Amino acid sequence: MPALTYRQAGVNIDEADAFIARIKPMVKTTTRPEVLGGIGGFSGLFRPNLRGMKEPVLVSSTDGVGTKLMLADLLGKFDTVGIDLVAMSVDDVIVTGAEPLFFLDYIACGRLDKVHLAEVMKGVVKGCREANCALVGGETAELPGLYVPGQWDLAGFCVGIVDRAKIIDGRACRKGDAVIGLASSGLHSNGYSLARGAFSEKELRGPVGRELLKPTRIYTRAILQVLKKIKIKAMAHITGGGFYDNIPRVVPDGLGVRVKAGSWPIPRIFRTIQERGGVTEREMFRTLNMGIGMVAVVAPRDAERACALFAAQGQRAHVIGEIVPGCREVTIV
Repeated sequence: MPALTYRQAGVNIDEADAFIARIKPMVKTTTRPEVLGGIGGFSGLFRPNLRGMKEPVLVSSTDGVGTKLMLADLLGKFDTVGIDLVAMSVDDVIVTGAEPLFFLDYIACGRLDKVHLAEVMKGVVKGCREANCALVGGETAELPGLYVPGQWDLAGFCVGIVDRAKIIDGRACRKGDAVIGLASSGLHSNGYSLARGAFSEKELRGPVGRELLKPTRIYTRAILQVLKKIKIKAMAHITGGGFYDNIPRVVPDGLGVRVKAGSWPIPRIFRTIQERGGVTEREMFRTLNMGIGMVAVVAPRDAERACALFAAQGQRAHVIGEIVPGCREVTIV
């Protein structure tokens, strides 16, 4: 029996090395002054600037893109799901008031295709630049046997920082506070198992699929700018679980949220999914973001100004409800 090689077993180290060489110039465009060294080592090095912080707290998040990757495969378009990957983690970090500092990615595949994965990394790099978050490393794992050729998955990891006294955790919320919704760019990266089931494969290969593939909006820069001018008491990233599961996570005991239906424009794609799939209204609001990707709670006197400040940062904002007495539940009326 001839000697077995790693390549014969399905793992091509030379292809992996070529992929790293291909993406290094892209990765450099995400660097920040705090980054020490470059990618290719065993770990990423980051020296945070702690000036002005009395009690710095690290904030971390990890997430993936889910079955939206199946849509990217169907359309053969891979340069936006990397943006989704970054957005899912940095937008989770920002809800605490933390500034995202650095990001790492993990790509697992059955067979490494450096051209395909370079397109994915273009999106990751673009997302990191949008969030001003340094890409300090990652891992590309070729796993024959676990994944068949053509199968793959993505995961991302973000670390941010906030002064403990400035952590946003919802405890400052009071009855009558205004709930502001920041417009989403579409479905973002949740609910695709439901959404794909509402359409035929032929439809998904056309305009509907391109609409569903729109990348997740990144809110971090806008929120950091608005925080310099007004107090935000709570924030919720509207991801899997929609309104009903995400907003209560940041509301204190004894309070709830009343959302006013019709207070923001719901993009047509959501109603199309609902009509085609026969989905109930409650299921829609529990599964999808319904046109609102981020929710922020502010004092009533700050609501109008907050919307204007977000608009100045390129983020459409609407007052969509208020804080009311309750048991940490969301009511849509």
